[in-house]
Amino acid sequence: QVQLVESGGGVVQPGGSLRVSCKASGNIYTIETMGWYRQAPGKQRELVATMTRSARTNYADSVRGRFTISREIEKNEAYLQMNNLKPEDTAVYFCYVDVWLIVDRDVERAEYWGQGTQVTVSS
Repeated sequence: QVQLVESGGGVVQPGGSLRVSCKASGNIYTIETMGWYRQAPGKQRELVATMTRSARTNYADSVRGRFTISREIEKNEAYLQMNNLKPEDTAVYFCYVDVWLIVDRDVERAEYWGQGTQVTVSS
């Protein structure tokens, strides 16, 4: 099992910045991909940004150039620096991992989601 702990959400004015963090723990062998999705009220969950173990990134068009994802591989942590925030960035942000787990002297691949952290952009 993997536990994901998110932190750093909050309320910010348009144009402001926030940094959200996610720490994974458990019987982890290695994390392939770690990143963030978001879900606004009445909308489907959507990709924000992900980063693979080899540091390949994938950003939603709506956040490219404003958001930056980073990872500390050894600590199983990921960060999302969000700059120039807009009201349409308001959503619950969910941490996501694609992970290899240690299970009975073997490894198994699985996906996990965090419980989410609220980001509100409002004047």
